[in-house]
Amino acid sequence: MSTSPPPHAHEVGPLDELRDEGRRVVRVDGRAILVVHHEDEVRAVDNRCPHMGFPLARGTVDDGVLTCHWHHARFALSCGDTFDPWADDVPSYPTEVVDGVVYVDPNPSNDRPPAERWAERLDDGLERSLRLVVAKSVIGLLDADVAPTSPLEAGVRFGVRYRADGWGPGLTILTAMANVLPDLVVEDRKRALYQGLVEVADDCAGEPPRFDQDPFDDRDVSRDRLADWLRDTVEVRDADGAERCLRTAIAAGYVPEEVAGLLLVAATDHRYLDGGHTMDFVNKACEALDHVGWDHADEVLPALVTSLTDATRSEELSSWRQPVDLAARLDETFDRLDHLADEGRGSAWAEPDGFVETLLEDDPDRVVETLEDAIAAGATPRQLARSVAMAAATRVAQFSTANEFSDWNTVHHTFTYANAVHALARRVSDVDGAVSRAAYRAVFDGAVNVYLDRFLNSPPARIPDRGDENADVDALLDALDDTMDREGGVDEAGRLAAHALDAGGDVATLKQRLGAALVREDAGFHTFQALEAGFAQADRREGDERRVCLVAVARYLAAHAPTRREREQTFTIASRLHRGETIHGEE
Repeated sequence: MSTSPPPHAHEVGPLDELRDEGRRVVRVDGRAILVVHHEDEVRAVDNRCPHMGFPLARGTVDDGVLTCHWHHARFALSCGDTFDPWADDVPSYPTEVVDGVVYVDPNPSNDRPPAERWAERLDDGLERSLRLVVAKSVIGLLDADVAPTSPLEAGVRFGVRYRADGWGPGLTILTAMANVLPDLVVEDRKRALYQGLVEVADDCAGEPPRFDQDPFDDRDVSRDRLADWLRDTVEVRDADGAERCLRTAIAAGYVPEEVAGLLLVAATDHRYLDGGHTMDFVNKACEALDHVGWDHADEVLPALVTSLTDATRSEELSSWRQPVDLAARLDETFDRLDHLADEGRGSAWAEPDGFVETLLEDDPDRVVETLEDAIAAGATPRQLARSVAMAAATRVAQFSTANEFSDWNTVHHTFTYANAVHALARRVSDVDGAVSRAAYRAVFDGAVNVYLDRFLNSPPARIPDRGDENADVDALLDALDDTMDREGGVDEAGRLAAHALDAGGDVATLKQRLGAALVREDAGFHTFQALEAGFAQADRREGDERRVCLVAVARYLAAHAPTRREREQTFTIASRLHRGETIHGEE
């Protein structure tokens, strides 16, 4: 035994007393440490159970195992390691006996850099779909000044690997939340990442992993031929062949715009795939790579193949065939796309007054002809995609609550599809030929679906009239928060959002409030999509158009709130534990 106490050691008390008591809690620098005499050894661990903070002094020690009596988490007393991955390891501390007196060193012996520890725990949380572990990990990583792209990358790579069906709602939500991080306050950025990562984990829970196909050995296949191969394999629903084609393009070093173009072409050979989800998945996968780096394209993009090959094709649906054969009408237009584009080449088109209103009319021929005329006048896919996205946003802003609640999904699908087409058209705007034709096709698909949604604006909800320019913006925003706490506040939420802007309220502040409302709910897939698409469109607009986009977001959120907020309860517990709060009032 030593003859003097170790440096920085804290006196616990006489060994004989500890032996008789069995355990003792001492406080060092505000930290409660449990010191245990067991099997002629002195051990020390943090008194807070790392799972949910219950005092471990109220637990049981037997056969070298410390068991918490709340959720029965078990820890090896000798080192603090847990038997239960959902519980985390408990910090353990060196002890020493000097002249019959027990001392504890308050510096944990199993301490690791926070970034390393929480990155490992995030992997555990994803693998086992443990919400509390995911919440703790996100909070720990961001508080350790780890960039948000680190947990985002972990989630994306996990999601594309451990779901045989590939890209799905979880990864879409995660990417959507990554997109809106700059619009949120710091604490809500943690909530947004947590929400997205939890959705990825839930999506992958119990699912088989994906197994990769290899690219072709011949990397010199021409782009046109490789594009034709990809389209042919998607056409016959050959997922394996399509994946090999896509991987070959990536391995051959195609730049992001070219790869995105290949996917856009394959996604528009048939009409409005999977109710718009396929196009949104393609766009979100590209946006995920914008965040985590396109060097991960070979991991991420092949996860899209199933959503291309297995998708429902809307020309097979009665709504696209009767009473008006919309698919056949578009086929006529698509046969003339090259001619229309050639006619407009060299001309500069600007959206005329009333253009979006025309896209909202009840006559599908007039809608299609208006777009054809615009192309012949020089309108680019990017310009027309912007107009169609605005029309789709207006459908959401004017959705009539006389409809069934599930019909919110219908206008929502068109809007998020149109937003994805707009984003992809912007991405591939410098690519011509087949890619340009594909972007035009996607625009027409979106416009036709805006037409199909017309009855959901019967009667149309009013876009709020102009509010008082001298109104109290903070009071309006507080009232907007209140609408999310009760059902039936749809129109009121739209009015309050609009009037906050009319009174000179900052767009960024309104987006913060709407984002805060979302990340505290047990929101569904579509609600996450609706907010992100609304923010994206608002960012690309000014004045009345921006106002309509944010009214659409506010109405959609209010229609889907409040929820039980179970995820927020979990996040709150994780936050309090991370701050070292005493949750149970006893340590």
